[in-house]
Amino acid sequence: MHAFPRPGQGGPAHIVNQPETAIMSPSIHPLVDRGVKPGSPDFAGGTLVCRCTTRPVKVAVKSQSAHNHACGCTKCWKPAGALFSLVAVVPRDKLSVVENGDKLKIVDPSATIQRHACKECGVHLFGRIENAKHAFHGLDFIHTELSPESGWSAPTFAAFVSSIIESGADPKNMDAVRARLRELGLPPYDCLSPPLMDALSIHAAKLAGVLKA
Repeated sequence: MHAFPRPGQGGPAHIVNQPETAIMSPSIHPLVDRGVKPGSPDFAGGTLVCRCTTRPVKVAVKSQSAHNHACGCTKCWKPAGALFSLVAVVPRDKLSVVENGDKLKIVDPSATIQRHACKECGVHLFGRIENAKHAFHGLDFIHTELSPESGWSAPTFAAFVSSIIESGADPKNMDAVRARLRELGLPPYDCLSPPLMDALSIHAAKLAGVLKA
C-alpha cells in the first residue's frame, strides 16, 4: 500500500450528485456510492471508534485528514460488500489511542504499514510506518468513516484499482468499475496518484544521492 507527503494538502473538495438509478452501478463504498461529499476547510479532527458494542477502541485525531482516496488493495480494512476501502492520512503526532488500546493488535508486523486492528471486531483503527527511511514515515493511515464527526477531507482518487481482482472481483467488470470511479470524480490508478508516485521517487533519488536533499 502507501502513505503520503505533506499532510493537509488534499485535492479540492467536491460532490457528485448521482440519481437513484446510479446505485445499480458497481458498489465502490457505501460513503461514495451516492456521491462524494466535500470536506470542511476548517475541520480540525475527531475520534475514530471501532465497532464493538462494549469497550470500543477510541483513537483521537487532532488534524484534518489528507490524501483521502478509495483503495483497492487486499490489506486495507473495508466494510462488507464494498469493492474499495476509503483511506486517508494524518500526521503521526496528531493521533493517539485514548480508550481501550489493550484491544489493539498489529495485523501483520512484517508489512510496511503496520495496521492496528481491534482484536474483537476486526476494524483497523490506524496504520503506521515504523521505518524512518520510508518516504511516508510520520504519517498514519486512517478510515474516517469510523468517526461520528463530519467534515473530513473528501476522497479525490482511486488507487490500486486492479487489486480488487485479488479480492474476488470479476475481471470482466473492471471497465464498469473504472467508469463508475470516473463518474464519481475519483480518477482510477493502478498504483498511487502521479503526485504521490513522484514523491516516492524523489525520496528514493535523495537517498541515492541523485538529487540533493
